[in-house]
Amino acid sequence: MGAPDDGHCGPYRLLSPLGAGGFGEVHLALDPGGRTAAVKVLHPHVAADGTALARLAREVEAMRRVRSPHVAELLGASLDGDRPYLATRYVQGRPLDAVVAAAGPVAGDDLVRLARGLAEALAAIHASGVVHRDLKPANVICEGGEPVVIDFGIACLLDSAAVTASGAVLGTPGYLAPEVLEGGGAGPEADVFSFAATLAYAATGRHPYGTGPASAVGYRVVHHDPDLGDVPSWLEPLLRECLARDPADRPPASLLPLRLAAPEPGARPLVAAEPGPRPLVASESGARPSAHPEAGARPPAPSGGAPEAAVRGAPATGVQGLSTREWRPGRRVRSAAFPPEARERRRAVLHRRWAVGTGLFTALAAATAKSPLPEVSLLLLTVYGSVMLVDGGVALFARRNRGRAVLDLSCAAGVVLLWAVLAAFFSPLSLGLALGTVVLVLVVILLSS
Repeated sequence: MGAPDDGHCGPYRLLSPLGAGGFGEVHLALDPGGRTAAVKVLHPHVAADGTALARLAREVEAMRRVRSPHVAELLGASLDGDRPYLATRYVQGRPLDAVVAAAGPVAGDDLVRLARGLAEALAAIHASGVVHRDLKPANVICEGGEPVVIDFGIACLLDSAAVTASGAVLGTPGYLAPEVLEGGGAGPEADVFSFAATLAYAATGRHPYGTGPASAVGYRVVHHDPDLGDVPSWLEPLLRECLARDPADRPPASLLPLRLAAPEPGARPLVAAEPGPRPLVASESGARPSAHPEAGARPPAPSGGAPEAAVRGAPATGVQGLSTREWRPGRRVRSAAFPPEARERRRAVLHRRWAVGTGLFTALAAATAKSPLPEVSLLLLTVYGSVMLVDGGVALFARRNRGRAVLDLSCAAGVVLLWAVLAAFFSPLSLGLALGTVVLVLVVILLSS
């Protein structure tokens, strides 16, 4: 369909295209208040399918109630005009599949954050009566280290024969549940299967059912076990339960945040798996529940009045014990996009910039002070040289990082050489003006940032 001729969809002003899928083109847009949004303009063959639009319209009201930091919530929609569209919160980040392809499998604390964030997102979506139907790595955006699920509820259009006959993608092989591949409906249990397949891919960097033709991958999903060989031991049992072929054997989404609420990787999960529907349980006063209250999560009263009945298998401290161990967004800031090797490379780049930058500034300041204040000039050189020697010695003997030691010693020698050249060929007035300009630029940069 493309962008409307006037550059607007309802109250949203379209800025630039972000991509296209089986159902429409996604545009970066601004709402009337100047806030960014992602507006999906439906393709003509989708807009012409009255059955699909009617089904989507019924889900829109439920989609509006989803409130979670891990879900790109629906902001607005218009399905009865010439240009049907849906507007969601714009998530600035990279898809999970791109993150894994660039940096390798997600591990350690970053995998814990990813698993818990996806579990909270799925619990919030299901508590609102919405089924995602197309959860996969491409529909998980990593924003500041936190996972955000996009396109929830949109895949209900897949149920329309007219839309699928027009060429819309039915889903990604290896992330669709066996019952969907066999022609059954895509219920909440299918989302739990997709959740586990997505986490397995993130933890191993491999598709859990391999690659190849869609028919071959689909056959493996229905008849073979997933490849969970490199999944950490604290996560592997839960993923196996979620990837069970029988939907009745999979835990409900409301239970996933509690199963992942262990204080650290390797610790026992707080709640054991049990069949049947389970209520969402909030932590004690002041803690955020696993789904937003507006999402429709209303846990029934425990039978018999016993607190243990609400969360059977929890430790003796009860639900209140979760308050000191429950994970919250923002508690850890390391991103899934930066594994330990990438962080080490980043630290090396920052150290190199710091050593060279401070060296240039020290050489200029020492050369400026050489004639009027020779003692200050020597002091500056001595302090910088001592810092570089100490840092290089620590890097060489403690960390055995020879590259860093060579850089430090080279900077120390280079500063002395640059100081001698500047003092020999430039007057104190010229050096003073240059030093003042550098200081002014640094102050402006600090104030503007």
